[in-house]
Amino acid sequence: MGLLDKLSAMFRTESRCDVETRFERMRSSVFGTMSNFYVARDRVRNEVVGVKLCDAEKVAFFENRFKGLNKPSEGEIATKMRHHNIVVTYEYGTTTKGLPYLVMEFVDGPGLQQLIYSKSEDLLNGRRLNLIRQMAEALKYVHEQGFIHRDICPRNYICFTNMEQIKMIDFGLTVPATKDFMQPGNRTGTPLYMSPEIVRRKPTDQRVDIFSFGVTCYHLCTFELPWPVGDASGLAALQHDTHPARDIFEYRPDLDRALGNAIMAAMRPNLNDRTATMDQFLQQIRNAKGDFR
Repeated sequence: MGLLDKLSAMFRTESRCDVETRFERMRSSVFGTMSNFYVARDRVRNEVVGVKLCDAEKVAFFENRFKGLNKPSEGEIATKMRHHNIVVTYEYGTTTKGLPYLVMEFVDGPGLQQLIYSKSEDLLNGRRLNLIRQMAEALKYVHEQGFIHRDICPRNYICFTNMEQIKMIDFGLTVPATKDFMQPGNRTGTPLYMSPEIVRRKPTDQRVDIFSFGVTCYHLCTFELPWPVGDASGLAALQHDTHPARDIFEYRPDLDRALGNAIMAAMRPNLNDRTATMDQFLQQIRNAKGDFR
């Protein structure tokens, strides 16, 4: 059995889905690293859903890094996640064209990346602390389920239109938090948010997510990144343990002190100094009064 055949077997291949027949596309595709996503009306469920179509070759290449380790597929991981701050994945399988697919809850709101890059202060003002707490609760839950998300960044959070709730999405790079999956060498993720352990190909653990989470929160609060950005490649991430992050209070001196200090602690390059768990982060911001003083 070839690699692509083995990959297909990881998804529910007993009933292949003809996505063109089942789903009425409503919005254009959004292309990601290993997939594309579109909004559609599901003629079976009779509701609007999100459909993720994965690039079979790219997924196979990624999964081959863990050959022989019985890594659960993205669909297996995503359908297990049941938390009010994580998008619900209804089903997964393989299309009639042999592509892995997932069907998930559609959240009709702006992505966090869109809000940050458009500097939507009018939508975020007074809401950041609430959103960050929810983002932290989602990641805490993922860790409690025994996984490392591996791609925490603004692109993987989406808000509701009322800006009162936010949900985590995308488990395409997620791995179990066990010894076999934390060995050096798996340099995957989004470079601008990537921890030094990943960049330097060192052993990893769930604290790689905490670092990425800290950078994400920093970006959300300041509309700036902690390090100068010359490009968005892995070269930019080489600064994450060679140059100190710019203090968040230099950009936002009015930021709540507890919140700002917690964000900076989460981004510490030295593992022994970094926030150890998401529960610890939540405790650190427990007494925060708001986004800004």
